[in-house]
Amino acid sequence: MSKKSAISIILLGGTFMSFVGLYMRLLTQADGFQILFYRSLSLCVIVAVISCLRRRIMPATFLKCLDYDDFKMGLALALAFTCYVFAMLFTSVASTLFILSATPFLAAVIGLVWIDEKPKRITWVAMIFAAFGIYLMVQEGYQLKQSFGNIMALLSATFFALMLVSARKSGKQDVLGGTFLGGTFCILIGALATIVTGAGFVLISRDLIIILIMGAFGIGIGIAFVTWGASYVPAAEVSLLVLIESVLGPIWPWIFLGEAMSVTEVIGGLTILSSVVLYVRFSA
Repeated sequence: MSKKSAISIILLGGTFMSFVGLYMRLLTQADGFQILFYRSLSLCVIVAVISCLRRRIMPATFLKCLDYDDFKMGLALALAFTCYVFAMLFTSVASTLFILSATPFLAAVIGLVWIDEKPKRITWVAMIFAAFGIYLMVQEGYQLKQSFGNIMALLSATFFALMLVSARKSGKQDVLGGTFLGGTFCILIGALATIVTGAGFVLISRDLIIILIMGAFGIGIGIAFVTWGASYVPAAEVSLLVLIESVLGPIWPWIFLGEAMSVTEVIGGLTILSSVVLYVRFSA
């Protein structure tokens, strides 16, 4: 595959993922754990199918190939996915995605502590600006009583960062195995919580269809495309390209549902996105 084609695939994957916020806003009755359960079902199916097709193996062989590294990535992803769902439910789409954009910086800190991967000086400079952007949104979230959602977004970014460091430490070329296990763990978490809370598994058909589409196309195909193209593009460039999710994500709810961004979200989001661009540009 040419680099140009790989870049197009990564951008396409990021675009698929950017619709998740809109899907979440279109739901009317489903609660967080019901969303997590059904979304993860379709996610696991699509990731398993794509993994088997890419690796040209049978489903049984795919399952046998899963190892301890996939388990660690899956556990981190399950926590990230869970926090992500509740972030979307309890704060704005813009705040969630902009805070998640800080994932590369959190990965740098975790990498330093866990695998002694020393970040360059520019990383710390960019991180300071990103922290300021996050502070602006968290401060506004406190005033709007959306602190829980912003905290969930920050926790989700932390767990995503933990997954990235786990993947780097394992040396794996893609995270499809870890993504499959992450979805599997989310199915278990969602099912257990739904039973304990008494919410039940019955949803109106409209919500169910939206959730299944979200899991299959918004996340499953999105992640598959990004990891596919990432094999042919330098990691720094991939980090920059996937920002399309954070750029487009808040736009869809605004266009279709009128969920506009606040001035603080725009300033904070631009600060974080600029920090990531700065980090990628000078750390490559």
